[in-house]
Amino acid sequence: MAGERGPWGVDSEAEEFFTEFYPRLAGWCRGLVDDDATAHDIASEAFTRLWSRWRTVDRPESYLFSVAANLVKDHWRAREHERSAVRGLLAGRREYAPAADQGFDLRSLVEALPKRLRVPVLLYYYAGLPVSEIATVLHRRPNTVKGDLRQARERLRTALRGLHEIST
Repeated sequence: MAGERGPWGVDSEAEEFFTEFYPRLAGWCRGLVDDDATAHDIASEAFTRLWSRWRTVDRPESYLFSVAANLVKDHWRAREHERSAVRGLLAGRREYAPAADQGFDLRSLVEALPKRLRVPVLLYYYAGLPVSEIATVLHRRPNTVKGDLRQARERLRTALRGLHEIST
């Protein structure tokens, strides 16, 4: 009976919809992101957003796949920002990639930076904001942001040299 609440606090109709479409959506996402955990995260988030509008969405399947498509695009964009950040940090340098078991993780190195340096790095290299916007957001002068980025790059280069050889 429509409107009857199930164990998750949603309609039994919504539960049936979930049972029918979750595997299909997660599989579709898996094909796009090439990672099981990320695919399930995206599918789960898409269903969460659908549940918040369950009573008002006319075509739940279309809505669900549209939300998932946008989440996949966000995932791709984030991965590209990460790749661009790595290229930007190592621009103009010849590098030797470390072995997978050396524990190289640029994200961990960035997270280890002091907040005053970490935030500009994340905004510039990962979010793609220009220095002027970062300065506005952080209430700093543009030259201060440039100096912070320069200092952060030097710290990261030093940390990277400890992991593998980088020659100029």
